[in-house]
Amino acid sequence: MSTSTKSASPPGVQDPPAPAPPRKLSARVSWRRALRRDWQLYSLAVLPLLFFLVFRYLPMLGNVIAFRRFEPGGSMFGEQWVGLRYVEMFLSDPTFWQVFRNTLWLGGLTLVFCFPVPIVLALLLNEVRRRALKRFVQSVSYLPHFLSIVIVAGITLQILATDGPVNHVLGLLGHDEIRFIQEPEWFRTIYVGSEIWQTTGWGTILYLAALTTIDEDLYEAARIDGAGRWRQTWHVTLPGIRPTMITLLILNVGTFMAVGFEKVLLLYNPLTYQTSDVISTYVYRTGVESNSFSYAAAIGLFEAVIGLILITSANQLSRRTVGTSLW
Repeated sequence: MSTSTKSASPPGVQDPPAPAPPRKLSARVSWRRALRRDWQLYSLAVLPLLFFLVFRYLPMLGNVIAFRRFEPGGSMFGEQWVGLRYVEMFLSDPTFWQVFRNTLWLGGLTLVFCFPVPIVLALLLNEVRRRALKRFVQSVSYLPHFLSIVIVAGITLQILATDGPVNHVLGLLGHDEIRFIQEPEWFRTIYVGSEIWQTTGWGTILYLAALTTIDEDLYEAARIDGAGRWRQTWHVTLPGIRPTMITLLILNVGTFMAVGFEKVLLLYNPLTYQTSDVISTYVYRTGVESNSFSYAAAIGLFEAVIGLILITSANQLSRRTVGTSLW
C-alpha cells in the first residue's frame, strides 16, 4: 500500500495559494484568445495599417538623401555622403528664413482664428432650440468641407478678381478696385478667411458630439445656484468639452508648420511670394522644379523635426497643466 509523500496541512490552516502565471505569458495568451475570437474586427485594420506602412513609414527611408548627394537616375539613397552640407546651405540661405517666417505667420494666424471659431459655433448651435433652424445652419456650414481644395481656391480667386463681385461692390460704393490676388499684404487675410469658411462647420461636429455627453444634472444644479446661461457655459459646458478641445489643440499644434500646401500652391503667385511662400511650397519648387532633391529633403526633414518637437511639447504641457494628453 503506497503512501503519499505530501504532508497534510494542520487542521485550520489553509494551503498556500498556487503561484500566479507570469504576467507576460498571461497577457500573450489573452491577446491570442482575443485575436481568435474577434479576427473579423482586427482584419478591418489591415488595409489602414498597410496604407500607413507604404505611404507614411517606408518613405521615411528617403530622408537619408538629406545627408547624401542625390543625382537623378542614380541610386535611390544617394551617391555619396556629404554630412550636414545641405543643412548648412539652407540655414545660411536668406530666402529660407523668409519662407520660415511666412510659415510661422500663416500657421499662427490659422491656429489663432481657425481653432476657436468651431467652438463658438458649436456653443451657439447648442443654444438653438428650433430644430429646423439648427439643421439648416449645420448643413450650410458643413457644405464647404465637401468641396475640393481646387474648387475652394477657384471660388476664392473668382470672387476676389479685379472684375469679381467684391470689387464690383467696392465700385458701387465709390472705392477704387483692389488687386487682392496680386498684392502680398492681402494673401494672409485671404488664406485664413478661406480656411475658416471651409473648416469651421466640419470642426463643430466633434464639439457638438462632446456637448451631448455633459450630464444635464449639472445644468440643473447650476440653475438652482442662480447661474445664468453665460455662467452655465463658462462653468459647465466649457469644462465638459475641455478634453476634446485639448486633444484637437495638440493635433493643430503638431501640424503648425505644415501649412496647407495645396491651397497655398493654388492661391499664390510670384507677385505674392513675399508673404505667401511657405516651407512646403518652397520644398516643392526646390525639389520638383529645380531637381535639388537632397536640398529639399534636408529642409523637409528640418520641418518634420520642428513639428515633432511642437506636438511633444504641447502634449507634455497639456498633461502637466490640465491633466489631459494624447499619450
